[in-house]
Amino acid sequence: MAEADPRPPEFFVARRSVFPKAIDGAFRRFKWLVMAVTLAIYYATPWLRWDRGPWAPTQAVLVDIEHRRFYMFQIEIWPHEFYYVTGLLVMAGVGLFLVTSAVGRAWCGYACPQTVWIDLFVHVERLIDGDRNAQLRLAAAPWGPAKLARRALKHGIWLVIAVLTGGAWIFYFADAPTLARQLFAGTAPFAAYATVGVLTFTTYALGGLMREQVCIYMCPWPRIQTAMLDEQSLIVTYKAWRGEPRSHGLKRAAGEAAAPTGDCIDCNACVAVCPTGIDIREGPQIGCITCGLCIDACDAVMTRVGRPDKLIGYTSVADTAIARAGGTPRPALKRVLRPRTLVYLGAWSAVGVAMLFTLGTRTRLDISVAADRNPEWVRLADGSIRNAYTVKLRNMEARPRDVEVAIAGVAGAALWRETGSRAAAGTRLRLHLAADQLDERRLFVAAPAAGEEHVPLEFSVRGLDAGGGTATATSRFERPEDER
Repeated sequence: MAEADPRPPEFFVARRSVFPKAIDGAFRRFKWLVMAVTLAIYYATPWLRWDRGPWAPTQAVLVDIEHRRFYMFQIEIWPHEFYYVTGLLVMAGVGLFLVTSAVGRAWCGYACPQTVWIDLFVHVERLIDGDRNAQLRLAAAPWGPAKLARRALKHGIWLVIAVLTGGAWIFYFADAPTLARQLFAGTAPFAAYATVGVLTFTTYALGGLMREQVCIYMCPWPRIQTAMLDEQSLIVTYKAWRGEPRSHGLKRAAGEAAAPTGDCIDCNACVAVCPTGIDIREGPQIGCITCGLCIDACDAVMTRVGRPDKLIGYTSVADTAIARAGGTPRPALKRVLRPRTLVYLGAWSAVGVAMLFTLGTRTRLDISVAADRNPEWVRLADGSIRNAYTVKLRNMEARPRDVEVAIAGVAGAALWRETGSRAAAGTRLRLHLAADQLDERRLFVAAPAAGEEHVPLEFSVRGLDAGGGTATATSRFERPEDER
């Protein structure tokens, strides 16, 4: 009887460095395109200008924390309209569910910021250190002047990219040209420098040093996606019924000549190009981000050895079973357009249409009213009762506007400003609002003492210019209890 191994089991394994091999193919070119577009959008967007008139900022996309505004080209979002941001987050979440249920972790493989910056850093590394084999030789070589120079150059470029990444982010929160001048002059706010420092560190550490570790161990999405996938979802799959048993090279051994072999020649090209270092032939696994580079590598090998391509390809569990049995899988469009994905698409579209509708029909005027609570009412010399209100008027257009505030619901009521005269009071009051501002006014309302103790009082605001627009808010008019 064999003796038990006295050594404790190993629960942790040291990281094995991944050196992805360069490859060309349809999926690699698509990744190039996505990387170029997403990086261009990220770095260039803060510098785009958009004319909103003389009273509003000219930056096309701006999160104006100081004035509590969010600008995106012609759209301006105020704090009380935060539900639009909520709607965008809901659309992003449902969109991820839709993409995952249809084509697996396509977001992770192409458009995730971690993937994009890893791709960028890997290309820089390949430019300096060479392709996979050269990188392996350099990693195994002893330290010397040449190796130190290459490492210094590589990490220096990585740090420049990381600094540019952090710098681009803060430009979304202030006027980009102005903040850039302040950064170089040393007069920018401390928060700007701190943010650039934090984002520089995280970009350098996550994109340059940790890389695939983030995708495999830190990111929660690989765990969440298991609930989104089903047997109809397209995932990158090694077609084992076609590839096994492997021939272990183009030349078979003498004793293996008559043995049946599959299309896989065990060249490990799929492993060499994988950015996370997995072997897709071992089946679905958490390290696969479905980038499709293994498909490009395997197709190139199959073409060279004269065998059919797509030994590795996008397919579903259901179609895998059909193909293994000798059947013909369904067309790709039918695999994607099924009840589950259509429900996700419908929900995503409904939220988007609702947001567009409310954006198109929202008024650019708003009013809110808060009644004074101490005291609730004041008796005037003529015996009438006066209430005081703090009225906030929002002019959400990039131009000054004249508006009319009116009251309704209390018989005999009169409205006037705190700094005005009751002698000219009536049920309507004309005010001038500055462009794109929240205007807070203290207004008085007086009414005869006789009447109900608590009476609903409606305030309304109406634009007097060509833009028009109305908004209402409801408060209460209070009287002393003994005046009923």
